[in-house]
Amino acid sequence: MEGLSFFVGAIGNIISVLVFLSPIGTFWRIVTNRSTEEFESLPYICTLLNSSLWTYYGITKPGGLLVATVNGFGIIVETVYIALFLIFAPEKMKAKTVVLVGILDVGFLAAAILFTQLALQGDLRIEAIGLLGAGLNIIMYGSPLAVMRTVVTTKSVEYMPFFLSFFLFLNGGIWAFYAFLVQDYFLGVPNGIGFILGVAQLVLYAIYRNAKPSKCALGALGALEDGRLREHLVSSSDQTHGNDEDQRFL
Repeated sequence: MEGLSFFVGAIGNIISVLVFLSPIGTFWRIVTNRSTEEFESLPYICTLLNSSLWTYYGITKPGGLLVATVNGFGIIVETVYIALFLIFAPEKMKAKTVVLVGILDVGFLAAAILFTQLALQGDLRIEAIGLLGAGLNIIMYGSPLAVMRTVVTTKSVEYMPFFLSFFLFLNGGIWAFYAFLVQDYFLGVPNGIGFILGVAQLVLYAIYRNAKPSKCALGALGALEDGRLREHLVSSSDQTHGNDEDQRFL
């Protein structure tokens, strides 16, 4: 059983790496267009916190090496994503991102580590870290619910990348199975939920990937493009007259 759990955990590491790397297409688009468009930084901020907590959990719990290694890789990748977001986001989004990083990835993480190290010991410490990680994992897996609602409303999957949904589905399934093998409910419950939500996302993708956007969606997208066009024209005009204002939306 120990050999099987290690094998499943190793596969989980590979799949988790693919999950962490799946937004590369999104960030290639952001870098190419030099704009974060309608993308939000919160999922990457939460994933960074999630990876940090699970790395801490894997280091603290005996036999948790497989959990620690892949989430340590996740810390590096998510930090790069957030850095790119800060480079290309509008000023208001940059400010929001900095505040959220400070509160969640610095303040909350530091408080969790200090509390568990100073106030708890042994199994109680491990359970507290696992409970925090499981709660955050559930929130992370639940975060696409708003995107899923948008997909149903607009009949468009533009802002629900297929590979991210697919690898979240695989990731939830393999880690839920690993948790079952090693009897780790802190890993099992959130990843089981993630597996179910991943199935739901893939079903929505199959339904709406070729569907025509609704009239409301087309109207909203048209208004958005019109607004961007006007900003482009105003910015170009200002630049012609020697205005050095930052071209945030170009």
